[in-house]
Amino acid sequence: MSADGESGVVVGVHVNPEGGVPKHAVGLALVTGSGVAGDRQRDLKHHGGPDRAVCLFALERIEALAGEGHPIAPGTTGENLTIAGLDWDRLGVGDRLAVGDDVLLEITGPAPPCNTIAGSFKGGEFKRISAKLHPGWSRLYARVLREGVVRERAAVRLLGQRA
Repeated sequence: MSADGESGVVVGVHVNPEGGVPKHAVGLALVTGSGVAGDRQRDLKHHGGPDRAVCLFALERIEALAGEGHPIAPGTTGENLTIAGLDWDRLGVGDRLAVGDDVLLEITGPAPPCNTIAGSFKGGEFKRISAKLHPGWSRLYARVLREGVVRERAAVRLLGQRA
């Protein structure tokens, strides 16, 4: 269980209107129950939809992976929001995040890696961020409980797990 009140900050808002990766920094975007405005997913069987409306990743994980020699950067693995300052190891299904003044997200689970992000990993080892193989290193999917605009530098507060 995560510690309520923990806080972080959005360091990147990313979309790709053509679908796929990399996602490009846009500074701000409208976040709705169906996803992030201006973003598209090519594979709707595995990405997108109400329970996978927003993809999140930790800046600290990206930096650690880059330190291992992977050619990764914010947005290259397809996350919509890059967040700094949260204890990624402790986040889990049901945790709620208040993002900025408007948006409320609920984590629905890890985002399984696929070969479309292989270019972000040395030797194409995209499974380096598999929740099954490397717990705590996965991107996370979230559903949108309250819609609104998310901006870079917006505060992110952990509100806790759903009842």
